[in-house]
Amino acid sequence: MITRAQSEKELADAIRRSPVVLLVGARQVGKTTLARTFVQPGAANYFDLEDPIDLARLSEPMLALQPLRGVVVIDEVQRHPDLFPVLRVLADRPGDPATFLVLGSASPDALRQSAESLAGRVEVIELPGLGAADVDDVDKVWIRGGYPRSTLAATEEDSMRWRRSYIRTLASRDLREFGLTLPAASIERFLAQLAQHQSNLWNAASTARALGIGESTARRYVDGLNDAMLVRTLKPWTVNAGKRLIRTPKVFLRDTGLLHALWGVDSEDALRRHPGIGASWESLAVDEVLRRADDAALYFWRTSNGAEVDLVLERFGSRNGFEMKRTDAPRLTSSMVSALEDSALALEHLWVLYPGNRRYSLNERATALPLGDLLSVTSIDDL
Repeated sequence: MITRAQSEKELADAIRRSPVVLLVGARQVGKTTLARTFVQPGAANYFDLEDPIDLARLSEPMLALQPLRGVVVIDEVQRHPDLFPVLRVLADRPGDPATFLVLGSASPDALRQSAESLAGRVEVIELPGLGAADVDDVDKVWIRGGYPRSTLAATEEDSMRWRRSYIRTLASRDLREFGLTLPAASIERFLAQLAQHQSNLWNAASTARALGIGESTARRYVDGLNDAMLVRTLKPWTVNAGKRLIRTPKVFLRDTGLLHALWGVDSEDALRRHPGIGASWESLAVDEVLRRADDAALYFWRTSNGAEVDLVLERFGSRNGFEMKRTDAPRLTSSMVSALEDSALALEHLWVLYPGNRRYSLNERATALPLGDLLSVTSIDDL
């Protein structure tokens, strides 16, 4: 059993501060397990909106919730967004007799319209999958991904079987509530198409042609996968009048374990031989950076002549770049120099993440940073 101490502390602090806490994350990422550290399922203060009994208990939500005290958990809230106005009324009671911990398998953007009535009353926490620091095993998280049942499976075969079953369940049932209504086989093919373009520029038109669907449908499906927190869309940084910059986004599958399942890569040896290993390692490194970059605006930077920075984080008016290099000893490249010299981009620092063990300077504003050094901190401010 993995103890997610940092997530538990973050959630406990939010529960102490706010009358409503919205804990979001992809399905099976561990939200319910984390919530169980505060209220056990089966208790009067626990409601699972996929359970018919709990749905019946909430048929009159005000009558059911008003008498409760302490922490009240409501799981899978995206199935009944009509509860948000009720929570607003209960959150405004004097004395804060209850704190509502609301769990959702959808992104904050997907729930924002429903939760607008809770403005000023709700704190949103996003729960990612298990990270390399959680299990102290970079390769295991890289190969199997961060879904607990996959990461902690007894064998590689068990892990792969779980991931394949998870993808089938998503395609046949769970993604329909996010607007993905094609047949399950077509949705799996769509996911496989995204996997083939992992960490590269995504062209909606070419994906649509490959699947025989409209370009608008392809874009809508990517939006739905973003809402389901299965993919992450990185927009290009474009505030630059002096250079011709790429306008096409990048689309990443968030979890490298699902990426490998869609590739058909079922072992570490197979991954080492796969031509996409660099894109896979980049995805792992991007995810680990973003775990340590709360409230940052996310971009990538790329010019029409091919100069690129994999990740640009904008926080409090300053920008830092992160370049991911799966190499023994990264060097300063012409792309890095172009990024550092771009006065409009104005990078404060460029970090070059790599899988080695020695930190060293590339120039006064660029540093080669071992992934292990990143894993040892909880915020990029501590680098």
